[in-house]
Amino acid sequence: MRLDIEALRVLDVVIEEGSFAKAAARLHKAQSAISYQIKKLEDQLDVTIFDRSSYRAELTPKGKALWVEGRRLLQQAERIEKLADHYSEGWEPHFDLVVDASLPMEPVMKAMKVLVDREIPTKIQVKVEAMRGVQKRFEQDKAHMMLVKDYHPSPQLKPVPLPEVTFVLVASCHHALAAGERIDLNQLLEHVELTIHDSSEESTDRLDEHQFGGDRVFFMHGFVSKKSGLKMGLGFGWMPEFLIREELVSGELVELDYEGGSRSSFTPLLVYPTDQPLGKAGELILQQILSEFATFKP
Repeated sequence: MRLDIEALRVLDVVIEEGSFAKAAARLHKAQSAISYQIKKLEDQLDVTIFDRSSYRAELTPKGKALWVEGRRLLQQAERIEKLADHYSEGWEPHFDLVVDASLPMEPVMKAMKVLVDREIPTKIQVKVEAMRGVQKRFEQDKAHMMLVKDYHPSPQLKPVPLPEVTFVLVASCHHALAAGERIDLNQLLEHVELTIHDSSEESTDRLDEHQFGGDRVFFMHGFVSKKSGLKMGLGFGWMPEFLIREELVSGELVELDYEGGSRSSFTPLLVYPTDQPLGKAGELILQQILSEFATFKP
């Protein structure tokens, strides 16, 4: 190995202090030891770093270029050492979280902000999927945690219940269904239904429990576009109550008087693998998400 990291550190101190003597004092070493390390570095690299032809040693152009690159290397080495320290303390290199689009994102983002503010060393990635796409992404990416409406249970997965989420069947106040009373399924199917696209990209033969199965169904890629379509009177559909509370209060969106029921609730789950023990970041994320959901008020 031609490169000596410790010698680069000594070189950096010599240049910062402005002399070999001051560098020796700062490093608590003899000046001869400092001179020896610099000479050894020059021999290893076969480059003259200091011009010693005059009374005061001067940094050569090549020496300056090596010093600049050496500082970058020292900074990188310091980052590597810090990362190694963090990992030995139990912090994970990265943490992947998958969230169902039907769940409120505010408590998730608040939890993430706490972690960002704490400047934890773990790199966190959050992905939002819909329906079966949540578990597919979770398994495909080997993610560490998912917040999901429903999933395929497994002995290797531990579910933790989150506060209940309610869906409401709505349409625009200007939609033909808005004034209807005791609306039956046939009446619903006369109109366009807005629903969410299953991000798993698997066969859509199996309908979502919130899809009525008519001939005119518009699949939206998220609840933002679905809400927009509902407000403009494009059709009817189910929406998470927390996303349309203001529109229900103002009357812009109307809860439909459907004879099969206009409200449906479920208990979302925070799920993580039991065969992969949570590290420090995982435990912190788990507790922070549970705390934020417990106090969340839409």
